[in-house]
Amino acid sequence: MTRTVTVLGATGSVGRSTLALLEAAERGAFAVEALVAGRDAAGLAEAARRHRARVAVLADPAGLPALRDALAGTGIEAAAGDAAVLEAAARPADWTMAAIVGAAGLRPTMAALSRGGILALANKESLVCAGSIVLDAAARAGATILPADSEHSAIFQALDARDPAMVERIILTASGGRFRTASEAEMRAATPEQALRHPVWSMGAKISIDSATLFNKGLEVIEAARLFPVTPDRIDVVVHPQSAIHGLVQYADGSLLAQVGSPDMRAPIAYALAWPRRMRTDVPRLDLAALARMDFFPPDEARFPALRLAREALLAGEGAPTVLNAANEVAVERFLARRLGFLDIARVVEEAMLRLGAPAVPTLDAVLALDAEARVVAARIADPLHAVA
Repeated sequence: MTRTVTVLGATGSVGRSTLALLEAAERGAFAVEALVAGRDAAGLAEAARRHRARVAVLADPAGLPALRDALAGTGIEAAAGDAAVLEAAARPADWTMAAIVGAAGLRPTMAALSRGGILALANKESLVCAGSIVLDAAARAGATILPADSEHSAIFQALDARDPAMVERIILTASGGRFRTASEAEMRAATPEQALRHPVWSMGAKISIDSATLFNKGLEVIEAARLFPVTPDRIDVVVHPQSAIHGLVQYADGSLLAQVGSPDMRAPIAYALAWPRRMRTDVPRLDLAALARMDFFPPDEARFPALRLAREALLAGEGAPTVLNAANEVAVERFLARRLGFLDIARVVEEAMLRLGAPAVPTLDAVLALDAEARVVAARIADPLHAVA
C-alpha cells in the first residue's frame, strides 16, 4: 500500500535526506501530502514539483508570492504563515517527518500528533521542552513516535522492548565535535566557520554548533529519558570519534548490543520511513577492515559543560529543560552572528538556568511562554559578554 508522507522542515538537511529516500524508493511506495519549509521558496517549490506534493507551505508569509509564482500551473496548493503550517501538519498523512529546527517545531509537531499516524521525530527540542505534553498527546491520538536521529534510532533498534526490566543502561555516542582535542585558548578564539566544520557528519548550522559544544548530546540525553524505559542515571555518553557505533544498550545478562553503520542520516530516516520493515538504500556500507579501529573516551565535562547543564535541567524537571534549550538557541544564533564567543554559549545557558529555575509548565502555552521569557533573559545575559569581548 502507498504510504502518504508529510515533511516538516523539507528544505533542511534532514528534510532533504528524507526526500532523497522518497525519490529513490520503489514507485508507488510513497505519496507526498504536504511539504513545509521556513523561508526557502525556491527550494520548497522545486521539492514540491519533483515529489508532486498536494500542498507546499512556507512559515514566512513574505515568500508566498514567489512560491505561488514558482508553482503556477502545477495544481499544487501554496500557502504561508503560522496557521497554514499548522494546517499542513494536521492534514491526513500516514507518516510525518518532524524536522523543523528548534522550539519553532513544537506546535507543528503537536498538530501532526493530533491526527495519529507515525511521527518520525528529528526535532528533539519537542521532547526536551514539552516531553510529557508531547507523549500524552501521542497517546491520546494513538500516534506512534519513532526517533529519526542516529543515536536514538540506534537505541530503538538495539532495545528489547519485550523485557525493559532487563535493560541496565543505554549509551549514546558522540563524535566529540569540531573541538574535541582543542585547547581552551583555541576554543575561546573559535570562529563560526571553524565550528561549522564537523569532522564526520554533514548537518545544518544549529546542530553543527551544538555538536561542537556537546549541547546536542545533552539534548539527546534529555530526549532519551523521555523515549526509553530507563532513569536518567542509567543514560551514559561516550565519545567515539569514528561515529561508526551510534548507540548501545547494556543488558542485565552482561550483553552489550550496538547499532553500527556509516555516519549517514539517511540510514536512521530510512528505518523510520519503512518501519516496521526495512527499505533498501544506497547509504555507504561500513567497511570494518578499512575502519581498522574504534576509539572511545569519556566526555570532558570541564571543557564541555553542556552535558552537565543538560543533566541538571533533566533532574530539575518542569521548565528547566525549556530554559536550557531556549537559552542555547539564542546563544548559538549570536555566536553564528559573531556577537558571542564560543565558550560564552555555555555561560549564557548556565546563567539563564540560574535566573529562571524550573517553573511549572503544565500546558503547551506555558511551555511557549517560558521559552519566550528565557530567550529575553538569555539575550540580556549575552549582551554584556559581547561588549566585553
